[in-house]
Amino acid sequence: MRTIHVLELTQNIKQMCIEANHCLTSDMDNTLKKATDTEKSPLGKQILNQLQDNLAIAREEMIPICQDTGMAVIFLEIGQEVHFEGGSLEDAVNEGVRQGYIEGYLRKSVVKDPLVRENTKDNTPAVIHYELKSGDKVKITVAPKGFGSENMSRVFMLKPADGIEGVKNAILTAVKDAGPNACPPMVVGVGIGGTFEKCALMAKKALTRPVDQYSDIPYIKEMEKELLEKINCTGIGPGGLGGTTTALAVNIDTYPTHIAGLPVAINICCYVNRHAVRII
Repeated sequence: MRTIHVLELTQNIKQMCIEANHCLTSDMDNTLKKATDTEKSPLGKQILNQLQDNLAIAREEMIPICQDTGMAVIFLEIGQEVHFEGGSLEDAVNEGVRQGYIEGYLRKSVVKDPLVRENTKDNTPAVIHYELKSGDKVKITVAPKGFGSENMSRVFMLKPADGIEGVKNAILTAVKDAGPNACPPMVVGVGIGGTFEKCALMAKKALTRPVDQYSDIPYIKEMEKELLEKINCTGIGPGGLGGTTTALAVNIDTYPTHIAGLPVAINICCYVNRHAVRII
């Protein structure tokens, strides 16, 4: 049994909130640079170059990539041989978010009640997802999610008879309906299977998979490639102003489901697709 003090979790999450809001992961950065080189529309290329300038300024001057620094989504993959000491795990996570958003001068965008709308002033609470794994490590993924793209996400409860073509149509429909509102070029996270809430969680987590990695399932890998090509043929383009780069990646995850259902969730993210990953 390995013992981890919750303060270690707090410190890492504080740093990761700041890191994720100031710098892209290397896979996102490389993919965006490639898209800038291959974009065929002059206006689209101009916008992508402006995005590159924005990223450079954010990185060099340590200011947020985007003014919407998101609601903190935290994935914790916890080894079964880990014992936490020193207090509440959930309180430690939220304390890390609180410190990160205050010390990092990040915008506080969370309201205490969805209808009363009073700001919590420290961007807490986070949305926390726990998963038990084997071993004695803890994998932390901090994924601040802006709501320009979050608001464009969809869940479709398809019929089994809709099949793979129905799934593809649902994904394309969600992307086309999102249009410029999701701040393209976007990353499209997709969850297929499970239940209503399971497919949505898969779609969210799919956004944290490196954009240069395809699914391990051969037919899903082909679907990811096909849908990326079709999305980039919509002409929405960078900033929604036309071009050949509407999406940078389509990441699809699947899970077994009920004989009577075919749930599909599409969680769209803008071009920054912020997340930071650490293992402690």
